[in-house]
Amino acid sequence: MSDYQETLYEGYGQRFRMDRLLHEVRTEHQHLVIFENARMGRVMALDGVIQTTEADEFIYHEMLTHVPILAHGLARRVLIIGGGDGGMLREVAKHDSVEHITMVEIDGTVVDMCKTFLPNHSRGAFDDPRLNLVIDDGMRFVATTDQKFDVIISDSTDPIGPGEVLFSENFYQACRRCLADGGILVTQNGTPFMQLSEVQTTASRMNGLFADWHFYQAAVPTYIGGAMTFAWGACDGQARKLSLEVLRQRFAGSAIVTRYYNPEIHLGAFALPQYVLQAINKSSNS
Repeated sequence: MSDYQETLYEGYGQRFRMDRLLHEVRTEHQHLVIFENARMGRVMALDGVIQTTEADEFIYHEMLTHVPILAHGLARRVLIIGGGDGGMLREVAKHDSVEHITMVEIDGTVVDMCKTFLPNHSRGAFDDPRLNLVIDDGMRFVATTDQKFDVIISDSTDPIGPGEVLFSENFYQACRRCLADGGILVTQNGTPFMQLSEVQTTASRMNGLFADWHFYQAAVPTYIGGAMTFAWGACDGQARKLSLEVLRQRFAGSAIVTRYYNPEIHLGAFALPQYVLQAINKSSNS
């Protein structure tokens, strides 16, 4: 029995006991490991960084899907960038009102391995007839597609390796171009306590690009360093300012059963700590 030591930060990190190594492979793009841990269930890591665990993935996946889709209210076409484990796809597919889901994942091996070794993430969602799965670079896809989407969800790795381009100015601009009227972009943006410069960089790139941009938070234990931020860019300034009553109606109407998300959490998630607000304001005013 060995340990898996995460290498994301210098001098600080987390360690998982590998009760059973399920799969290890060097794909065309990255080093992938899937193992079992008694507390967190099955765990996937890429290039030394923990990506997802069975125990707490629901928090991350529910917050990156239901917040934008319910805020939009009429999302028919959804684009997922990344998300090879299938968790994001599973949550998006719960919305009966969504008619078409495009998922662009750079690494086909990740999809195959996760179907085999993390089946609880996708729960059959890869067989959904609404899905168009594209194995390609997400940046290239948004830069070249002529399709428009109501909601774009960027479920990327950290801004190192293959995921780095998904934090670039070009990426946000290309996503903005792919959004239909009233569209919303949300992206994984790291834990601000450890990665505040990431939040600042994103803020400066969203500023001027979206009618309304902000961040929201959720605490996902697997992403070490405290609460995690998600970037929010909306073409319509009203989407973030919905009343609790409207969100409750939409949530009830969706008939979706969640384990983390609810309308109160939805509204509360946009309340940010002072140090995060100061960092955002500094970068958007500079």
